[in-house]
Amino acid sequence: MLARLVFAAALLSAPMLARAEVTFSGFLQQNTAFNSREANPDGRHHKWLEERAQLKLDASDGAWHLLAKGDLAWDHLGRQDQSELRELYVDYTASHWDARLGRQVITWGLGDLVFVNDVWAKDHEALFSGRPMEYLKRGVDALKLAAYPEFANFELVVSPHFRESRIPDARRFHLYDPMPTVTTRGTVKPGQGDLGLRVYRDIGGWDAALYLYRGFQRTPSMRPDSMTAPTRITYFHPQLSVYGASASGRVGEGVLSLEAARYDSRQDRSGNDFAVPNSQTRLLAGYQFQPIEDVSLGFQYYVEHMHQYDAYRAALPAGFPVDRRWSHTVTARWTQFFQHQTLRLSVYASYNDGNGDGFVTPELRYSFTDKIWGAVGANLYSGKPSGQFGQLKRDDNLYLQMRYEF
Repeated sequence: MLARLVFAAALLSAPMLARAEVTFSGFLQQNTAFNSREANPDGRHHKWLEERAQLKLDASDGAWHLLAKGDLAWDHLGRQDQSELRELYVDYTASHWDARLGRQVITWGLGDLVFVNDVWAKDHEALFSGRPMEYLKRGVDALKLAAYPEFANFELVVSPHFRESRIPDARRFHLYDPMPTVTTRGTVKPGQGDLGLRVYRDIGGWDAALYLYRGFQRTPSMRPDSMTAPTRITYFHPQLSVYGASASGRVGEGVLSLEAARYDSRQDRSGNDFAVPNSQTRLLAGYQFQPIEDVSLGFQYYVEHMHQYDAYRAALPAGFPVDRRWSHTVTARWTQFFQHQTLRLSVYASYNDGNGDGFVTPELRYSFTDKIWGAVGANLYSGKPSGQFGQLKRDDNLYLQMRYEF
């Protein structure tokens, strides 16, 4: 699928490149992340250790625009993905509509590291191993059509090939596994793509949006071949539909963000299949403000409500961790600039009251020049061994980033 998209983008852009205004940019980067508590499951002490180069081509000619962004990396830990096409798409812009074809990064919703309506692919390993935040999002191979009539704006995303989120590598992170003795494992990916629709407009000074999505869970579920004597585990992506809304606007001295979504687990609406996540309602409220110059504060309150909870409890096998009917999470982010905004200190923290799940990531970033910056930070985890962050509490790490942009 990617090869066909690359060919289509190249075919559409070839005449344009001959007469377009073309610019090249990119960066050279060193990224190191090492454990601060104990070694990885594979015995190594680094979460990430690489030198990376990115080249970006940007070309425009009238209504046409081409963007290509690719990475090459020298990986000291022997990872297989040492080259990556981050983005490659062609845009066409008309007076009341536009279209984008190719690999592109799509971001929906309002949450700060809390994803309610942002259903598109992410790289969780990048976040947990101290890579720059831009690597959290994965590009999606899709056709995006946008229309702008007077009463609202519409954005339709059609992806013929489903792209999953990347979860942390079990060789480098201590992940919770309810069946660790089963070594034969395989993955079944959806044989079809997914689609989403976003409708948005300004309503009385508030940015409001509606979201529709039909596809699959981005992170896989696991199903053993037997509960009494399992010999094989199959990972799969259950069917999912999402219906959501968001709104943000000025309240007092800051910006209030509200977001809600219903997660419809189409593959198991009754909740009787323990291997398929139950349907959910997700709610998010956030507030960001600037108490003094060069300082910003942001807070979020996030709630998940599991549907068909009694059926879930009845179907859950013995020994598996039990999720709560209601899950409550609070987050906070503090950002402060110093030295004419060349030095930035930021701290993000998240805590769930149900399982004590905690995640704290402080970072100090300094711009030596307009083209060179460096950052040092940490990823710190706490909670129960089965929690999203608690399972990683042996994976606390410190990271160092250095980048030269050209």
